[in-house]
Amino acid sequence: MASNADIYLSGIEPKVKVLPMVYFGILDHFSRRTIRDSRVIGTLLGTEVGGVTEITNYFPVPHVESVDQVAVDMDYHRTMFELHRQVNSKEVIVGWYATGNEITEYSVLIHDFYSRQCDLPVHLCLDTEVSGGRIAISAYIGAPMGVPEATVGKLFTPIEVSTLYYEPERVGLQALVKTLESGDNASEVQTDMERIAASVESLDEILTLCVKYVDKVLNKEIAGDDKIGRFLMDTISHVPQLDAAEFEKMFNNSLQDLLMVTYLASLVKANVSLQETAKQM
Repeated sequence: MASNADIYLSGIEPKVKVLPMVYFGILDHFSRRTIRDSRVIGTLLGTEVGGVTEITNYFPVPHVESVDQVAVDMDYHRTMFELHRQVNSKEVIVGWYATGNEITEYSVLIHDFYSRQCDLPVHLCLDTEVSGGRIAISAYIGAPMGVPEATVGKLFTPIEVSTLYYEPERVGLQALVKTLESGDNASEVQTDMERIAASVESLDEILTLCVKYVDKVLNKEIAGDDKIGRFLMDTISHVPQLDAAEFEKMFNNSLQDLLMVTYLASLVKANVSLQETAKQM
């Protein structure tokens, strides 16, 4: 199996996907820092397949930075990683994180330490100062530079970073976003029907936006983007070619099956409730 470094040298651009809980954990770590700490660091755990690194977990690592030196608690790092391995053996060290919007001279030393833990560690940065009005997120990989057998430095190259979330997390994130619009920072979780209605409305807005974009390109009001065109073509090719009558028939059949399953589930629930009541009599 090719290593991360081999994949990078082969010309495949590395990518990073991060679970939302990792971001929240890093921000929580930063909020609990001591007064003397200007930033916090920690270890990133996850998996790597084909140049795509998925960061699914983390743990903080104590460190001390001064004007002339930096010290990382390596024993704490090893102990925490061994404990994590007992819980989830599939997660391995994939890099490290730090708060702040810049790479300092100490970042090179810390990155060298994590280079001994994995082939091509990822350095994830969170701008907790919110300098641009939002928390900027960036990821880097380090490559050696300099004269062979002489002074060697580290060149940090930015790579693509995106958020990886599953359906339960999507619902939670949508609920958190709604708290921004409420005065008391509270939000009610939507029911299944409300989520379906919201999804249909969102899909309708996206389709309307796509149609407007295509019309503007055809009318030569704006220049077309090849990347967007290929994306739209791939999306349309995945839509099944069905006429309205056939689609309505399939929808009604599926709806009848769902209603039947719901009815049978209610019968089973009522039967179990009657049996429990009979045992208590």
